[in-house]
Amino acid sequence: MLTIGKLASACDVGVETIRFYQRKGLLRIPEREGGVRHYGNEDLRRLRFIRKAQAAGFALTEIHELLGLDASHDHQRARELARTRIEALEERIRELQQARDSLQQLAAECESENSGPCPILASFGV
Repeated sequence: MLTIGKLASACDVGVETIRFYQRKGLLRIPEREGGVRHYGNEDLRRLRFIRKAQAAGFALTEIHELLGLDASHDHQRARELARTRIEALEERIRELQQARDSLQQLAAECESENSGPCPILASFGV
């Protein structure tokens, strides 16, 4: 049995993060025993699941749905959510690569032009 502080520490989050997840319905709020709430292995597993899903880019509403799918073993819907997330990540990667390429070009121009306005600042409208 873990206190909220130990649960938070085990997953490297703050206590307020756990309370936030509880308010969002992602984690249960256990009854108090002797004035203290105790969390078990299922709470720890669920919190780790939430953190990993967030790291994969899922929104809290999607994580809520994934948690329900975990209980129902709906593999098809989980795959659909994962594929949608992968598509969004791939689009974001393309955007970041374009931003990187633009900055590399501007940095090269800035390096070759030592007089006049800086190409980097000029491109940002400064």
